[in-house]
Amino acid sequence: MAMTRWWRLLSLFVLVAWVWAACGTAHARQRDASTDCMSDGLKGSTVEATLRLKQHRRSVPMLTSDMTVQVPRQWPLARELTFSKNSEQYQLAMRCLLLGDETPGSRSEWRPHEPEVTATDSGVKVHYVAYNWIAEQRPVLAGPWKIIPAKNTWMIYLLPPTLQTIRWEQIEIDLGGLDFNDLAQRASYSTENQVVWRNKLPEVVQVEVDPPWQRRLPVMLGHSPWATAGIASWWVCASILMAVAAIRARRADATAVREAGRQPPGGEVTQRPTVGGSDAETRGNSSLTRILLEWAGLSAGVALALLLYVPRQNFSPRSGALLYIPAGVALILAARPWSPGVSPTAPGDAPGKPARPADIRRRQALAVVVTACAVAVIGLLVIPAHEVFGLPGSLDPRTTTRLGRTGLALLGVVTVLLWLAAMVAWAWRFAREGGLLRERWTRQWDQAPAQCVFIIGCLLANITMALFACAWWVNKRRWKRTNWLVEQNIPHNYNKSLSNLFERFSYTDLRWIFAYSWVLTGVALLALLRFRNRPPRAHGRRRYERFALAPSKPDILLITSLFAFFVGVRAAKLAGASGLYGFWLGLNVLALYGVLSLGRRWSVLSRMGERFCTVRLGTEQHRSELLEKSHQYRNVNHQMQLLNRGHADGATCEQLEEKLHQLHQWLVSACEGVDPPEHISVLDIALAWGPEGRWWSNAVRAGRLAFWFGTPATALLLYYQAQDPYGRQSVLDSPTGLPEFAANLILYQMAWTVGGFTLGALWRLLPGRRSQMRAWILAAAYGFPTVLAAALVKVMDTDPRPLLLYAALLLVVLTLTSVWMDMATFREERQYWPSRFALLLSVYQMRGLSGQITWVVAQVGAVVTIFANLTKH
Repeated sequence: MAMTRWWRLLSLFVLVAWVWAACGTAHARQRDASTDCMSDGLKGSTVEATLRLKQHRRSVPMLTSDMTVQVPRQWPLARELTFSKNSEQYQLAMRCLLLGDETPGSRSEWRPHEPEVTATDSGVKVHYVAYNWIAEQRPVLAGPWKIIPAKNTWMIYLLPPTLQTIRWEQIEIDLGGLDFNDLAQRASYSTENQVVWRNKLPEVVQVEVDPPWQRRLPVMLGHSPWATAGIASWWVCASILMAVAAIRARRADATAVREAGRQPPGGEVTQRPTVGGSDAETRGNSSLTRILLEWAGLSAGVALALLLYVPRQNFSPRSGALLYIPAGVALILAARPWSPGVSPTAPGDAPGKPARPADIRRRQALAVVVTACAVAVIGLLVIPAHEVFGLPGSLDPRTTTRLGRTGLALLGVVTVLLWLAAMVAWAWRFAREGGLLRERWTRQWDQAPAQCVFIIGCLLANITMALFACAWWVNKRRWKRTNWLVEQNIPHNYNKSLSNLFERFSYTDLRWIFAYSWVLTGVALLALLRFRNRPPRAHGRRRYERFALAPSKPDILLITSLFAFFVGVRAAKLAGASGLYGFWLGLNVLALYGVLSLGRRWSVLSRMGERFCTVRLGTEQHRSELLEKSHQYRNVNHQMQLLNRGHADGATCEQLEEKLHQLHQWLVSACEGVDPPEHISVLDIALAWGPEGRWWSNAVRAGRLAFWFGTPATALLLYYQAQDPYGRQSVLDSPTGLPEFAANLILYQMAWTVGGFTLGALWRLLPGRRSQMRAWILAAAYGFPTVLAAALVKVMDTDPRPLLLYAALLLVVLTLTSVWMDMATFREERQYWPSRFALLLSVYQMRGLSGQITWVVAQVGAVVTIFANLTKH
């Protein structure tokens, strides 16, 4: 009985196995049968095809294929074209109609939508649209068209995978005004812009296009060494600029210390950074300068290696891991985030008591080193344990299992995590040395370094996983696009693409991360600027502390460098001249220096003289007196306006004129007998001094205002970028596209902030009685290189509107910032006015306010006009 049951179970198992094998064989036969598309039934089809080449005012030429096929009902698969787009029958029929036996994955074209299918009385009509771009010298497919960009000419062929043996009803190529040559000379007719064939076989379409040099040059330089050399020059120039700024600041401080040592005791000294500072402060400045020089050399060396050396070596995944992971650890250790620098002793501490005990530094170093080494070891364990992951010794991902892909992903994630941690470590070091961090953060780092490392590590791990998820999502979208109408249940090729993605992830993303490490250069320059202009220790009464009139010469170099890095270089990117970043960097620095040299002599405070600034503006007490005089000046002017309108309030015209004369004499008495310009009033001087006593505080306030005013501008620029077809596809088709989009958001905000910071820092040096003129002058410093960028855009026949939009938005942001700076100057009077507008009205008076409003409205109108033209299709 038991034997009988056993045989029954065995028979049932054999039956199930036979059915499964039969189903698999049937499925395989069906798949094999799918290659037989019964093309003879397509001989009665009617085909029309159009190719449009758009290249005017475009940095990347765009190809659009528009194809319409009328399939006869006699074709056995015609009915299946009307099925659901997700059904196997539809995919089989559409593949047989459009792709034939073409190798899956060979098409990189984009499709705005699925082919539109319409059933008619005589058959089925299919409308198929595809588009692509000519971005480099390799064949480009767009629908049935093939374009081969050569060195001097572009060849266009009509090579459909199917329907080659029937005559097409109409074939049209619209070249947008480019010169062309019909090689087969079989065209029905041609005009200046297009060439047309009627009732011709596809093989007769052979067109040679002569593109202008403006279109050939970007295609030839796309992946050439010259383009890479241009980007490398940016790193070299940036490092040189940072080194020059740091060395100049160190020399100026050394000179200031020597001059302070020669001053007689009791002499009055105007407050300057590092002048008369302690030895600890001098050593701290020297330490920060040394760190900047270290970063300048290190960043340039790593960037040149990633740009020039690594791509030529064709490293295997094993060799790349052995290079990238130790390099990431070395960058973390080189940053030394546990180093305290040389900070002044905190107020109230004993002179001999160190501000940072050695045991705190040891615990911080231990937390950083142990964590970095542990993460590196986890990644490097994949190499000796490659057999466990099913990988060869070289970690070649040609044939990998799911576990093998996990090993490659672990290797890439660890590499990117370590490089992210290195960038954060350097940023922390700069910010800590320069005093940019909040005291609560540094205190937490001193008290619980392990906890801080754990929190930062978790945050960076999440960012790394987000980068990995973006790369995986883009790869999946690309796979679906390039393997269109291919059965999705065949995993071999998809798994192979995943393996290639995981192999490239570490190098692609760490190169992208380090490409934005130039932001650390800006952080370093800002840290040095802050260290040189930190507020002095409280010794005595702050009310009598003397203020510096304006930034010193080394500070101006630091400020102009920040402006060039974050604001000026955007013009080169918007102009499509990334290879000229190095040239643009120096040009922006020179432009800002030129504007300062021309405007300094015409600024309000410069025309009043140095003695006046020392006597009337040197301390907080003097500033309060100036604001009081300005209040009196505005009241007298208001009373005179009322008197002119017949609304006298007990005051005569002579009395009011006498008060104005007394206010003017208050200015004259501080100018050593030299009469100041008649048109400059105490109100002009108060507005020229700004809302704060220190120029650094003016800069910080203006930067914060510009950040908020620039938020709508950032949204506008990103919206335009999302509307541009090539920009949108670059975001959605690149492994770093989405992170690049997020980085642009941050960099635009940083650009507005640094622009406002520069306006506030140079507020007292820029000419103009009204602050809007100062904003215009600073925007002009950006405008001079922009004129050259616009000329380059004109020569290259690309679109200048993004460049103009950015320039107009910058001017609007700076103008609004300057208006709010004027209101902040008299913020103490806000309680006397019902609204900010009323306060602004009292500051500018009616005539001045109407002019400011007109000027702002004109700028906003220019922005709206440019943006409307950009988004117009």
